[in-house]
Amino acid sequence: MELEEDSCFLHNLHATFAFVIIISSLVLLVLYLLLKFKLRCKCEICDAYLTLSWTKQFPNLCDWYTHLLKNSPTKTIHIHVLGNTITANPVNVEYILKTRFDNYPKGKQFSMILGDFLGQGIFNVDGDLWRFQRKMASLELNTLSIRSYAFDIVNYEIEARLIPLLQSVSDKEDGIIDLQDVFRRFSFDSICRFSFGIDPMCLELSLQAGLSEFVESFDLASKLSAERAMAVSPLVWRIKRLMNLGSERRLKEAIQKINTLAQEVIRQRLNMGFSTHKDLLSRFMHTVNDDTFLRDIVISFLLAGRDSVASALTSLFWLLAKHPEVASAIRTEADRIKDLTSFEQMKDLHYLQAVVHESMRLYPPIQFDSKFCESDDVLPDGNFVKRGTRVTYHPYAMGRMEEIWGPDCLEFKPERWMVDGVFCSKKNLFEYPVFQAGVRVCLGKELALMELKSVAISLLRRFHIKSVSTHSTPRFSPGLTATFSGGLPVLVRERQISS
Repeated sequence: MELEEDSCFLHNLHATFAFVIIISSLVLLVLYLLLKFKLRCKCEICDAYLTLSWTKQFPNLCDWYTHLLKNSPTKTIHIHVLGNTITANPVNVEYILKTRFDNYPKGKQFSMILGDFLGQGIFNVDGDLWRFQRKMASLELNTLSIRSYAFDIVNYEIEARLIPLLQSVSDKEDGIIDLQDVFRRFSFDSICRFSFGIDPMCLELSLQAGLSEFVESFDLASKLSAERAMAVSPLVWRIKRLMNLGSERRLKEAIQKINTLAQEVIRQRLNMGFSTHKDLLSRFMHTVNDDTFLRDIVISFLLAGRDSVASALTSLFWLLAKHPEVASAIRTEADRIKDLTSFEQMKDLHYLQAVVHESMRLYPPIQFDSKFCESDDVLPDGNFVKRGTRVTYHPYAMGRMEEIWGPDCLEFKPERWMVDGVFCSKKNLFEYPVFQAGVRVCLGKELALMELKSVAISLLRRFHIKSVSTHSTPRFSPGLTATFSGGLPVLVRERQISS
C-alpha cells in the first residue's frame, strides 16, 4: 500500500514538475517576444507581416527575397524580425567570403542550429577543425586516381541501373515516373559507393517501395534542421527540444536512426580493413580514429554528394524537358565524340558545360548560405552590420539580377556562357557563388559537374523526357538543398536511334 502511495506521489510530482516547466517556458517566451517587440522599431511590424504573407504573392520564399533584393538600391536588405541581412551584391559576397572571411564564420549560432544533424562536419565548423577537414578532403579529391574512381562508379550506376530502370518505365503504357526520386536514389547509391565503399542498391528497389529508412530519416532531419534556421526565434525550437516535443522529437528520432547507420558503416569498414580501399572514408581513417568525428564526416559527404547532385539534376531535367531544342543541341555535340570514356573527355563538351552552368544559375542546389558577423562591420555597399547578425548571400536571387546577367536574366540561355563555340565563364565566382567562393569554395565542384554531365548526356542520347507537371515554375519544399515539392513527374520514351 505504501509503495502504491509513493508511486502515486512520484507520478503527481513529475506531472506537476512538467506542468511548471511548460508554464515557465511559455511565460519566458511571451516576455521575450514582448520585450523584443517593444525594443524594435515599427518597420519590424511590417517585416513580420511580410514574412507571414509572402505566400500570397510568390510561389517560393526565395522568389520573395529576390523581389525585395531587386528593389533595393544596394541589392541588400535587412529582415529585422529575423535578424538577417541578405545580399545579392557581388561586391558584398566577395567581402564576406574572401576579404573579411575571418569576420564572417559559420558561427556558434549556425553550428547550434545544425549541430544535432551535421555535428562537427566540415559544413558546420570553423577554425582549426574546418581547416583540418578541408585539407584532408582537398588532398584526396584533387587526385587523378580519385577522379577516375568516381567517374567509373558514376558510369556503372548509369549503365547498369539508371538506364535499365528508365527503359522499363518507357515500356509501360503511361511511362510516367518521378525523376526527382530516381535522381535521389541514383546519387545516394553513387555517393555511398564512392565515399564509403558500400552499395545500398536504391535504384534496384521496386518503384513502389520507398527509400530506405535511413534515407527517409536523412531527408526528415534535413527538412527539420532547415526549419530551425528559418524560425523567427531560436527560443521556440530550443524549448521544444528541451521538452522533446513535436518537430524536435521527430528530429531526435531521425538523427538516432542516422547515427545507427553511420556507426554501422564505420564498423563495417573497420572490420573489412581500410588500408587497401579507395573510398574516401577509408582514406580519412588513416588519419582519424574517433568514431563520432567519422560519423560527422559520413553525414557531410552524404549531404554534399547526394542532396546537392540530386537537386541539380532535377532542375536541369526540368529545364531540358521545357527546352527540347537545348536537349537536341546537346545530342548533336555529343555525337561528335564517339566514346566518352574518361573524366578528361567530359571537358570537351563545351555546350553541355554551358547548359549545366545556366541551369544552376537559375536553380542553384543551395539557394542561400548564411554566416554570422563576428564584430561590427560595414559592407562595401555602405550597409552597417551589427555583431551577431546573420548575414546571408543569395545565389538564387543573384541569378536573377539584371545588373549581373543583363535584361534577359530570367531566360534559360546557355549561349550566354559561350564564346566562339567554347565554354567561357565570363563571371567571377562572387557573381556566381553556386559552388561558394573564396576560402570555402566547393572542393567537389569538378566531380559534381562530371556527374551532372554524365547523367545528362547518357539519358538524352537514349530517351525523350517530357515534364507532365502542371506548374509553370518549380515549387520548393523547405530543406538545406532545393527540393521540388511534389517531385518531378515526367513521361519517358525511348528514342529510336538509327544505326
